[in-house]
Amino acid sequence: MRTLQFNMHEAKTHLSRLIARLKRDDRLIICNRHRPVAEVRPILRPGSRPRRIGVARGEFSVPQAFFEPLPEALVEAFEGRA
Repeated sequence: MRTLQFNMHEAKTHLSRLIARLKRDDRLIICNRHRPVAEVRPILRPGSRPRRIGVARGEFSVPQAFFEPLPEALVEAFEGRA
């Protein structure tokens, strides 16, 4: 993990550029008079490639009970009536 540390003025001036430099495990520490006040980390994005349809075919099966109606007590709990 790499830590980048910048004072407030420099971070405000170059925020877009600094964020663009962040890698997966990096963090950006913003300081006010050389004292840390904030931390910025990149948000992990899902893979950029679309998932292939049917990639898990045959790895699991949906049990028939999945398609049966839920018990009324559970439906009431979900709807806030319990």
